[in-house]
Amino acid sequence: MTPKKPEKHAAPPAREGDRLAEYRDRRDPGRTPEPVPGDEALPRGNDDTFVVQEHHATSLHWDLRLERDGVLVSWAVPKGLPWSPDTNHLAVHTEDHPLEYAAFEGEIPRGEYGAGKMTIWDRGTYETEKWSEREVKVVIHGSRVSGRYVLFRTRGRNWMIHRMDPPADPDAEPLPESLRPMRPQERARLPRDPDAWGFEFAWGGRRLAAYVEGGRTRFTDGRGRAVDGPGGLGSRLGAQLGVRPALLDGELAVLDGRETYMVYDVPHLDGHPLLDVPYRERRERLDDLGLSGPRWQTAPWFPGDGAAVLEAARGQGLPGVVAKRLDSPYEPGEESGAWRLVPSRPKRRR
Repeated sequence: MTPKKPEKHAAPPAREGDRLAEYRDRRDPGRTPEPVPGDEALPRGNDDTFVVQEHHATSLHWDLRLERDGVLVSWAVPKGLPWSPDTNHLAVHTEDHPLEYAAFEGEIPRGEYGAGKMTIWDRGTYETEKWSEREVKVVIHGSRVSGRYVLFRTRGRNWMIHRMDPPADPDAEPLPESLRPMRPQERARLPRDPDAWGFEFAWGGRRLAAYVEGGRTRFTDGRGRAVDGPGGLGSRLGAQLGVRPALLDGELAVLDGRETYMVYDVPHLDGHPLLDVPYRERRERLDDLGLSGPRWQTAPWFPGDGAAVLEAARGQGLPGVVAKRLDSPYEPGEESGAWRLVPSRPKRRR
């Protein structure tokens, strides 16, 4: 006997001029937790509510919604709102949403329109400076984003969003186009003053830097050249960091038969280079990011006890240990004695 498909709950018939008709037509109120109001008259608000929702759908993006005439006028912004007037971001105009959507967070089921996790990234109030069919100027007051923005239509549903105010963080810098990684010098023995060092496993993998911005990721190799990342790593890693820009340093190693990106440094984070920040503080900031997923991990590090780490590396068949001075800066492209690679097994003399 063939099982019956679940019945789709029919949306109420649309009234002429119904601004939520497209929204209701795309959603089954019996399957999605999203608010799906009936065909009653639209509520009247103050036209001053805004929300930005982080949407982990097929492709990570952020939804900007502005209350206007009883609905939330909406744009999908793939890279999030720009933090500087130097860069415009694409904003795709989508269907109007009900006002109740400003409070919505939840998991839209697979098979439904917009399937994926939806969370509130920021919300607050806004003021309208101009509103037309081709241009919208607003002043946003949120906890994570504030300032004057303009949305302008380019073609069809495609708009652009531009920040009109100076950068939210005037000292912020974009990620570098390329960075050659710092390299350790090989030594036969561990440092004599272990309390001044942190110790990591040497993974024996391929050096890979990840440049994550707006939920997207690009990669460079050990010589700073652009390379393709492993399939699926870039988008998933970008989704975990969201809008936080970061430059990560690590290795693509084979662990338990699976390629895994082991991240062990963060030379740039949240618009600020960390090259002059001591290794200990960079590692603490990296740990705070909580990077862990099916294809990537934050590599462990151990202050002070190098002998135990070296013994563990031998037991696990790893190439060795990298000792890093706790006060060492990040020296791009340099082979520095502040980092030392100590092999698990001493080399045989010929």
